[in-house]
Amino acid sequence: MNIHVNANTLKYVSLLTLTLQNAILGLSMRYARTRPGDIFLSSTAVLMSEFVKLITCLVLVFNEEGKDAQKFVRSLHRTIIANPMDTLKVCVPSLVYIVQNNLLYVSASHLDAATYQVTYQLKILTTAMFAVVILRRKLFNTQWGALVLLVLGIVLVQLAQTDGGSSVGGATGKTASTAASATLSSAMAPEQNRMLGLWAALGACFLSGFAGIYFEKILKGAEISVWMRNVQLSLLSIPFGLLTCFVNDGSRIYNSGFFHGYDVFVWYLVLLQAGGGLIVAVVVKYADNILKGFATSLAIIISCIASIYIFNFNLTLQFSAGAMLVIASIFLYGYDPSRASAKPISHSNPSAGDEEKLLPRV
Repeated sequence: MNIHVNANTLKYVSLLTLTLQNAILGLSMRYARTRPGDIFLSSTAVLMSEFVKLITCLVLVFNEEGKDAQKFVRSLHRTIIANPMDTLKVCVPSLVYIVQNNLLYVSASHLDAATYQVTYQLKILTTAMFAVVILRRKLFNTQWGALVLLVLGIVLVQLAQTDGGSSVGGATGKTASTAASATLSSAMAPEQNRMLGLWAALGACFLSGFAGIYFEKILKGAEISVWMRNVQLSLLSIPFGLLTCFVNDGSRIYNSGFFHGYDVFVWYLVLLQAGGGLIVAVVVKYADNILKGFATSLAIIISCIASIYIFNFNLTLQFSAGAMLVIASIFLYGYDPSRASAKPISHSNPSAGDEEKLLPRV
């Protein structure tokens, strides 16, 4: 009885955690990139997130090894140094994740939080595409239908914003003082380029789909814990991150310093981004596709509501219709007809394969 209660508790705690992480990260990135004052370098924030992730995963691996320093060092040597071919396989997703995270900052800089949150769900389409090509996975007819709904929804959202749906002073019913303050804050914020933000989001979706499926492929058959895999990823991501910093922002780092524009909020954002991937790795063990669909859908709704009050976002009927299509597609994609018709199976003794499934299908 206690096991059943604990499993249910973990399931709903996972739902709440994933929902808040999805919603808050998008809103926080948007706020950090558009607030007045010195703007931090996104390439350095991505690099610092990898450092935080590496330290966290090293602590978790140390705990897995029974807090024995010798076993911990031997485990690291056996997995990373003594197995160079396996480590080299992780180079590809390491580079891809660094580029993807930098693109997400570009997208958050130029798209409002609600549009960014909805558009980024296109990663479902790219993940499905790479799953079919790389893993030879077959999709249900309902999943193909969900992908069509997803594309239609995102097109509606983008057209709503192109038509001026998110203009700062365009919302009807705003008082003159509110519109004036919104215009002032918009003038102080960095210049926006919606097309650049859209292309950055599309690039991040493409890379997210490829990296997720590639990582899933190399995980199959490997007896390595998710935390050790993340240690490998971060160790290889850090050199790529350093290279990105000095290629893209070398002169600005030299003139203003590596931590230019950093404050408490930026450090909070670094921790939030680092924790995001680790949270998902844990959540997958407890939350099924329907719950993950709820989490993503709630995150979209929270982002839309928060954007209205924080960023003077104008919620139009066209945007709402597009967002609803995206939410419907998330649930439809996660629906498995074969499971729906099967008899319920006891979850009191899950198989080892289920416990080690580290990545969701989307």
